[in-house]
Amino acid sequence: MADVPAARSALRVLGYLAAQAGPSPAAAVAQHLGLPRSTVYHLLSVLVEEGYVVHLPEDHRYGLGTATLSLGSAYARQAPLARLARPVVAHLVESTGESAHLAVLHGREVLYLVEQRAPHRPSLVSDVDVRLPAHLTASGRAVLARLPAAQVRALFPSSAVLTDRTGVGPRTLQALRAVLRDARSRGYAVEDGEVTDGLSSVAHPVTDHTGYPVAGIALTYRSADVTEARRDALAAAVGQAAAQVSRRLGAHG
Repeated sequence: MADVPAARSALRVLGYLAAQAGPSPAAAVAQHLGLPRSTVYHLLSVLVEEGYVVHLPEDHRYGLGTATLSLGSAYARQAPLARLARPVVAHLVESTGESAHLAVLHGREVLYLVEQRAPHRPSLVSDVDVRLPAHLTASGRAVLARLPAAQVRALFPSSAVLTDRTGVGPRTLQALRAVLRDARSRGYAVEDGEVTDGLSSVAHPVTDHTGYPVAGIALTYRSADVTEARRDALAAAVGQAAAQVSRRLGAHG
């Protein structure tokens, strides 16, 4: 594969600016990326001309431009995550005989993008475009467990936001932190009757090329039908599916 240093450097500049809380001086960009200042100024000038970066002359700083918003909107329109995940989720259902879905975090909720029902399995409340409280779902917990603690605190500032559906689930921030610690320790997230009485789920996160959790894949099954060993086997199958979708998104490993 041919390497195009200028293109790679321009993408690194955009990636750096996107990761900052606000506009940055060119010197900081150059220092962080290990690029000559002259190269960074040239790249920034081109990106400003194309609308991907905006220059704030009074502050001597650079931030993302409106063209990046168009890229984000185009990404949403094309729905590549759902397209990439759908065949993987379908295979997961076929291989396990249980219903599966993929969901993304949307505030304190999860939004279901892919839903695949297994034959002769119970109906589920989750469906494409349905939203459920993230802290109650296995897919939401799989994502939350991989987020920085500060981001989780921002999403859940007090126990008042911890709603329930079936009378079970974490009611305090301490209980939520314990649930997420358990997911990290176990290697996968679980929920048992917290979304629908009698049904349980296991989930793994899907990550992008930076390791950031962009979605969760879960299997849902009748709680009474599955032993602990079977649950571990289902979780392993979900983990393989999540890793496959992650690789399709550019994740390494």
